[in-house]
Amino acid sequence: MDKSLILLVVPSQVARTVLTELREAGIPKETIILTCNKGIDPESGKLMQATVREFFPDNPIAVLAGPSHAEEVASRKATAAVIGSDDESLSARIQEILTLPYFRTYTSTDVIGIELGGVVKNVFAIAAGTADGLGLGDNSKAALVTRGLAEMTRLGMAMGGKRETFQGLSGIGDLIVTCYSVHSRNNRVGRLLGQGKTLQEAIDELNQVAEGVPTAKNAYDLARKLGVRTPLIDEAYEVLYNGKPCAQALKELLSRNPRSEID
Repeated sequence: MDKSLILLVVPSQVARTVLTELREAGIPKETIILTCNKGIDPESGKLMQATVREFFPDNPIAVLAGPSHAEEVASRKATAAVIGSDDESLSARIQEILTLPYFRTYTSTDVIGIELGGVVKNVFAIAAGTADGLGLGDNSKAALVTRGLAEMTRLGMAMGGKRETFQGLSGIGDLIVTCYSVHSRNNRVGRLLGQGKTLQEAIDELNQVAEGVPTAKNAYDLARKLGVRTPLIDEAYEVLYNGKPCAQALKELLSRNPRSEID
């Protein structure tokens, strides 16, 4: 397979299968692999770049994230994203390829922060959709998104990410678009849950992949492993995997002990 750049855009649950097929097809060691999928490998608990590295230890690998719904990119609406790589020259090469009149890219060396932001924002998008389904209004949703950013930052920094990354495109940028957009599959799942649907009913009605569902479990397990406080992720996990009613999850979030905003 003689290609200079390969974009990996499949759901994380099937990434290993696709990577196995790609390895069997054979690609040159100089071929760049750009991971655009936002998830955690369910088998290893690793982020996608580390998973790709298992299969292609010698290839240049980078990540792409940011508020970039495919529907709008395809219709050439103005979009910005960030390219992450430890190798700044590699980021510059990809940036040159992906810079278009309607698609602007930035670069960063914080690969972990970029990937983690793109992953856990899907969990918060489900929570935001739940708020919509419950009819809670703008105040509640804004509070949820803001506190979601705080959790994302704590978890990402515990993994070695940089605080400023979560204030950028792959952090707050992707979080905003996923929590508020009509294109967000995760938001739609949450909205259906808030309206009283079961998880299976919501997934069946969506008829698409919502990465936030498996990611909620992976993020929950990761937070336990790292000892990071993540009340929103915890309640999303309870709703999705233990059947806790959405209204009860909200009540328990609001009744937690008071604390400083920066704690």
